[in-house]
Amino acid sequence: TSPRDAWDEDTAEATGPCPASAQKPQSNRVSTRSTTLKQVMFMPGQPAKDPKAEAYRKAGIARVEEWSMALIPENIRRDVVVAVQEVQCGDPNCAPIDTAITIVFSSGGSGMVGIPMEVKDVTLDHVKSVYPPSEILTRWAAGEDADWPPLDEELDLAESNMPRLRFVPGQRVECRVGPDPVTGWATGSIVQLWYRQADWPEGSWAPYQIQLDDGRLIFAPQDVEQVIRSAQQAPPGPGAAGPGSAGPPAW
Repeated sequence: TSPRDAWDEDTAEATGPCPASAQKPQSNRVSTRSTTLKQVMFMPGQPAKDPKAEAYRKAGIARVEEWSMALIPENIRRDVVVAVQEVQCGDPNCAPIDTAITIVFSSGGSGMVGIPMEVKDVTLDHVKSVYPPSEILTRWAAGEDADWPPLDEELDLAESNMPRLRFVPGQRVECRVGPDPVTGWATGSIVQLWYRQADWPEGSWAPYQIQLDDGRLIFAPQDVEQVIRSAQQAPPGPGAAGPGSAGPPAW
């Protein structure tokens, strides 16, 4: 039986723990069958779905599945099923609705990543920021166990071997985002230290990920004054936020 046979063709919402702790996530792969709008009987306790919102959700699922598949090395892509679904999280510390991406290889190797937002809002950068690197995907394809995201102790070990940085999460900074040395700066807040994307070479890290006040998420490639500096006098911004898309690097 191929792994594709194990997944239901129809999309379905699920309730349960956050994606990081889910043991057997369900698939939410978009059906290839054509659909038609039908009138349905209203059932108490089951609010009717907005057809327009449901269409956006299904389009988002298809989009994220396509991006996820493209991030898998071509030589192992034919033996994998990628399933995307929205999960309602009961943990007050996580987003009300997360997008869960499950990757299952015919060898039995599998893993899952979560993005703390509705699937319609997920961008390619969001997917890249949480997706496992090629070496992890290759181990899954071979049927091996490989933790992703890394366990907390692995992250602590990696950070312990990194140089000490000048700023901490939540701290207000200015980032060089343009060529002009006077006007080419934008204010924001540090959201993550030692940031990396799944498609970066192994061992490559950026010192900071920053959320700018205009909403963009960028990273600073160097911890130097010419790239990122303190903004103690800057007006309050959105504050620290969870990891998300990377966006372009600071200048």
